Amino acid sequence: MSSNLKVLQVIPKLGYGGAETGCYDIAHYLSENNCGSFIVTSGGELLKFVNKKKVKVFRLPVHSKNPLLVIMNFILLVGIILLHNISIVHARSRAPAWSCFLATKVTGRKFVTTFHGTYNFQNNLKKFYNSVMVRAHLIIAGSNFIFSHIKENYTKYLDAKKKLLVIFRGINVDYFDPTTKLDNDEKKLLKEWQIEKDKKIILLPGRLTGWKGQEVFIEAINLVNTELGYEAFYAVILGSDQGRDLYKKKLIRLTEQYRLINQVKFIDHCKDMALAYKVSDIVVSASIEPEAFGRVAVEAQSMERPIIASNIGGSNETIIDEKTGFLFESNNAKSLSVKILKVLSMDEPSLQSIGKEGRKNIIQKFNVEKMCFSTYSEYKRILN
Repeated sequence: MSSNLKVLQVIPKLGYGGAETGCYDIAHYLSENNCGSFIVTSGGELLKFVNKKKVKVFRLPVHSKNPLLVIMNFILLVGIILLHNISIVHARSRAPAWSCFLATKVTGRKFVTTFHGTYNFQNNLKKFYNSVMVRAHLIIAGSNFIFSHIKENYTKYLDAKKKLLVIFRGINVDYFDPTTKLDNDEKKLLKEWQIEKDKKIILLPGRLTGWKGQEVFIEAINLVNTELGYEAFYAVILGSDQGRDLYKKKLIRLTEQYRLINQVKFIDHCKDMALAYKVSDIVVSASIEPEAFGRVAVEAQSMERPIIASNIGGSNETIIDEKTGFLFESNNAKSLSVKILKVLSMDEPSLQSIGKEGRKNIIQKFNVEKMCFSTYSEYKRILN
């Protein structure tokens, strides 16, 4: 059966986000299980790591929402499907999903989607555009939160014959393993960040955009300093502004306003995120809008680091509050500051316990092997 299974995944760009890494992981898992594995994408940094001997890659402008390009992609996808005898087409974003939907209709192949986010639906036209993600034979939600969101908002587009289920995203727990990092690498990274390890480090990873909560984080840091009466730690805001120059300037002005210039470090990129977690003492995810899954919370737990995250979206499912991490009231700087103070005051055995329980939680529930196996099993089911 597996040798006849040929899966074509379609994703706008193959970067380092959750959808992209999931696509990458599934592609290689399929090839390792003697299945045909294909990816259509417009490009992306992760593309250079794809094993081209095992995974066939096609470059098409599937990142575009231009109706003419969507139609062109549909025609080209039909050609790829027929030429390579594709069994299943798996779309991971809305614009390419429309091309995939039409191509599978014409070729009679199975259509799969993964609903990666809540997507904006301010009017009926927008909701109709989003609805392509629930027009598949198999609809995968990345968390129970997304599953509920689909049920609540897209009921009229859901067909009882179609299958909707949750497959949690997974991470590579071998990569996100604290025992694999060397002291010399840690020292080198801290030198790059221009930080002396004389104080604790609090890390806030994520691209610089308003909904990721950087402003709430900076306000919370100020409140913690006020409570303690001194600067007990460094705060690292790690992420690219992706062209949002004005937003980054706003954050810098906020640090100046609170006199945090020497305490808060802005770092654009880090090639080794596992190492970034390893050198940190506390990790924060301060999103003010629900994360569909929330990789930061999962990666931090896998690295045995205490995570403090907003009590909305996927973090509610990936963190066991007070056992593997801590939840605070979303968009509430005071609530976040209280949790930071709590973790700063914890003794070493308690912190180690949080770390061990966190890693155990991720290995059991959110490991990439489990995600890949579950997805592979569902592929086989819909073909039967």
